[in-house]
Amino acid sequence: MGAGHSHTGHGGIDPTPRALAARRKANWILAAVLVPLTLLTVVAMVLLWPSGSKDGLKLSSPYAAAPGVSFDTGTIQRVVVGPCMDGAAQADGQAAPAPEQAPQAGQAPPAPGAGQGSQCTFAYTDPDKGGNPVKVVINPDVAKSHGVKAGDGIRYLNLSQTQGAAAQGTPSYVFVDFVRTLPIILLAVLYAVVVIAVARWRGLRALIGLLGAYAVLVSFMLPGLVEGKPPLLLALVGSTVIMIGVLYFAHGFTARTSTALLGTMFGLGITAVLAAWATDAANLAGVGSHDAATLANVSDHISISGIILCGLIISGLGVLNDVTITQSSAVWELWELAPGTSRRKLFASAMRIGRDHIASTVYTIAFAYAGAALPVLIIVMLYERPLGDALTSAELSEEVIRTLVGSIGLVLAIPVTTLIAVLVVKATGLRGAALPADDGGSVHDGAAADHASDGGTGAAPDGDGSGPAPESRRGRRAELRR
Repeated sequence: MGAGHSHTGHGGIDPTPRALAARRKANWILAAVLVPLTLLTVVAMVLLWPSGSKDGLKLSSPYAAAPGVSFDTGTIQRVVVGPCMDGAAQADGQAAPAPEQAPQAGQAPPAPGAGQGSQCTFAYTDPDKGGNPVKVVINPDVAKSHGVKAGDGIRYLNLSQTQGAAAQGTPSYVFVDFVRTLPIILLAVLYAVVVIAVARWRGLRALIGLLGAYAVLVSFMLPGLVEGKPPLLLALVGSTVIMIGVLYFAHGFTARTSTALLGTMFGLGITAVLAAWATDAANLAGVGSHDAATLANVSDHISISGIILCGLIISGLGVLNDVTITQSSAVWELWELAPGTSRRKLFASAMRIGRDHIASTVYTIAFAYAGAALPVLIIVMLYERPLGDALTSAELSEEVIRTLVGSIGLVLAIPVTTLIAVLVVKATGLRGAALPADDGGSVHDGAAADHASDGGTGAAPDGDGSGPAPESRRGRRAELRR
């Protein structure tokens, strides 16, 4: 029997026609489910595709400058504190204030209202476009919470060309924001380098897939919400397109990836159903949010509750993708280490990994939302409201429901993904495939093959020829090398 079969170039065992047929059957089953779903998603995306028209929108950009006004950038040279009216009288090229106006090193700036009149913070700034330094008045909240210092890049409103600005007591240059281009670019480059260095080509494909996901979000989902498309369908279709693209692009067209995609779609469906129910049952209307109030006045087609519903679904995409692809990969790795494992035992082993993943992922979601909502949490704490009232308030209820909905969807996706992966891997796994029959017509598993390759007879230890051959040391080493 030992010479009756051949080995592949990678050290694996050639599958029998029966094993190949099982593999083809499993792949056809996956294709029969995923191909119609993909086609349906593409058709729905075409039907829901927004026109891109912005007719009827009443929102004007806050960065659209009026005639004679411009947004300029520059670098702060030094910071001084002085009477607020000095900002209106200061013009380009004027002399700097007397040294006594500038705070000494280690000395706190004068408190607002100290001395004659209110005190303001001014930043003498070199414009990036060239010219004399200008005196930019810094917003009180920025000066108090973060402050500015020499070397900071800022963006400011240039009112110097507006007639009558100084005469009306309006500062000629007003702080708008910091310039953050360089640190963000550095972090983005570092992130890309780390991902590619660790994950190599798969990491590069994941980054490209991330860009594609944002393209779907910006070109399809956001304009669709503005035009009043059904938010539930919009979120489901857009999320499914994103997951199909990023999973196959990053991990390849394999049964392992298809299994993870099926689990992801199941989790998306559960999340969508729960999000639709929770948005209506909890009356999530975005009340109290400045951004929601702004959008509500922009167009009659925009639904704030619909935006919240769409956000509940999108927010769990990344974590859902993480748990499904990891769980699918875990099943494959466990199977390759022990190809003779039964379905029940393989499922139980993979679920032990899944339970650990569930615990850590729930923490990830909860802490991520808590970190994003820290200012709101601090305000609620200072109000000294009862915990139940705080968690169900308009300020926190959306974050609480987002955490619960996303967690339920990903937790239920883990056992479903594991079950699908176990069924598929038992049908497609080549390393556990049956070997060609020997002279007696019996079929042996991978352990028998290892025994045969050592020169054994292939007989079972009890001599009846029906049980698996004992696993040899060489066979174990060969299995580990695979």
